[in-house]
Amino acid sequence: QVQLVESGGGLVQPGGSLRLSCAASGSIFSINTMGWYRQAPGKQRELVATITSGGSTNYADSVKGRFTISRDNAKNTVYLQMSSLKPEDTAVYYCNADLYDYVLRLKRYPWGQGTQVTVSS
Repeated sequence: QVQLVESGGGLVQPGGSLRLSCAASGSIFSINTMGWYRQAPGKQRELVATITSGGSTNYADSVKGRFTISRDNAKNTVYLQMSSLKPEDTAVYYCNADLYDYVLRLKRYPWGQGTQVTVSS
């Protein structure tokens, strides 16, 4: 059983900061890319940022310069530091991982349950 568990969401004022965490656990042999996505009400889920096991990063244009993705490979954990938050960043944030499950002997792409981020005054 593999699971991803996000934490760190909440209510923040415009211009504020939040740090999200996502820990992967279970029968994980290796993790390649980990990423953060978000889904606002009435909109499709969209990419926020990804990071490879080697540390290469990719960001959506809308968050470049404001968000920073990082990871701790020893803890199978990915982080998203969000700064200068805007109301349009309000969404449910999900993490995702490209990993190899050693029990099922399969590549899997599990999602976390999501954490709500609300930016409002």
